[in-house]
Amino acid sequence: MNKLNWKPGEPKLDLLASRLAELRIQLKKRKPERLANNSGTKYNKIDQIGGEFHLQHWDRDVVLTFPDLFTYNSQSGEKLSSSSQALVLYYFTICDGTLPSGEWISFSELPDGRFYNQAYQGYTGGKLAQVFQNDFDMFCKVADKLGGKRVYLLGDAAYEFQALPLVNLLVVTWQGDEEFHSTYQILFDAAVSHHLPTDACAILGSSLTHRLTVETESLDENRH
Repeated sequence: MNKLNWKPGEPKLDLLASRLAELRIQLKKRKPERLANNSGTKYNKIDQIGGEFHLQHWDRDVVLTFPDLFTYNSQSGEKLSSSSQALVLYYFTICDGTLPSGEWISFSELPDGRFYNQAYQGYTGGKLAQVFQNDFDMFCKVADKLGGKRVYLLGDAAYEFQALPLVNLLVVTWQGDEEFHSTYQILFDAAVSHHLPTDACAILGSSLTHRLTVETESLDENRH
């Protein structure tokens, strides 16, 4: 019911966006208080039929209205992109309140993930390797600037990011040397399948990669 017609390769944001209407129909039938409890969010009731969920998506404070179920940046009032709208709606549809486990798994360990792991690694870890190469200091600087939390568990450096209230990702680097290139990987908390389908996880991995690479480009421009 919650799977997309997903194929290997770069994730297609419009596949998520195409499900927006269907997801809204599903969520309108559910009690907002239960949705808030399951998703780890706060629900503010405005009147007898409507209210707002307050949550964080990456580094943004956002509002999800109920029962129309549109997501806005709480500071600017701007509506989020269709892909972000879909990710938030998928999260509310699936999330069952399971807390993050603190254990990390690869994309290949997600349901059906091993079939698409090579493609996923190509547009996440592979892309990061192209951008950062062996520049360990730049990787740490960018991850810090984006609000990543340094985790001393895996690799030579690892940073944890919170994409949604109960959804955490970890970007890890294993630094290379004169003979071997550095490698990078984006992992997921082992409880992520309680919150999102595998295809939405692919979108989050791609989104975190994009955020890291864009910030790198910004820092490079400021240095010149």
